[in-house]
Amino acid sequence: MKGIITSGQAIATDLLQDFLQTSKKPKIIMPLDLQYFADANMHPRDAIHGAQGVAWVTIDGDRYKFAQLINIEARADKTKTQIPIMGQVAKGNKATGIEYTGSATFYFNTSIFRKMLKHYQDTGEDTYFDIQVTNEDGSSQVGRQTTILIDCNIDGGIVAALDADAEYLEDSFDFTFERFEMPQEFTMLPEML
Repeated sequence: MKGIITSGQAIATDLLQDFLQTSKKPKIIMPLDLQYFADANMHPRDAIHGAQGVAWVTIDGDRYKFAQLINIEARADKTKTQIPIMGQVAKGNKATGIEYTGSATFYFNTSIFRKMLKHYQDTGEDTYFDIQVTNEDGSSQVGRQTTILIDCNIDGGIVAALDADAEYLEDSFDFTFERFEMPQEFTMLPEML
């Protein structure tokens, strides 16, 4: 009896068609505009050029432009303790402090940092100083950021140098600092909002 539809099959087919035509389509809570996400990229001009900025050093109330600076980096690294938690395999992490460190490389043509080491050698009195770093790239729309590293203390440094193969001499030091301030911050990129 192939080809013959029983009345039960016809009723089931009709019910299925009615259900498919009248059932509610899923609601879209928020339409997803993929083009919006494609247009929300940072413009290359907003990457900050590494040489566009200035640094100042304040030692015993005297302020010097750190004109011979090649690069500087200061970091704040949190110290953490692992916390065992009952009922889970992974340990949690709790911040318990923070450490501030930095490094600077500059042309070997200033004695102000060597004088700090000499002063410590001669007197046992350590020197603390501030470094102010400002990033400002005129082509970027984020503006300027100024960071002040407070109570810097150098770990050591080059006392003397010569190099017959060098086109120029470099100097460097690592340092610690006690805290930082940020009196000027970059503005938010429109793509971030």
